[in-house]
Amino acid sequence: MEIFKELWLYLKIRKKWWIAPVIIFLVFLGFLIIFAETSVFGPLIYTLF
Repeated sequence: MEIFKELWLYLKIRKKWWIAPVIIFLVFLGFLIIFAETSVFGPLIYTLF
């Protein structure tokens, strides 16, 4: 959880708010890949990428 705190402070201090959607997308993509490996929908999701 410390990394999220540091990331939030970086965004707040440096005013780099354009990075937030990129980070959210990468986290979502990571969860999607993890979900695809452990579910029946794996082959379907892998064909999208």
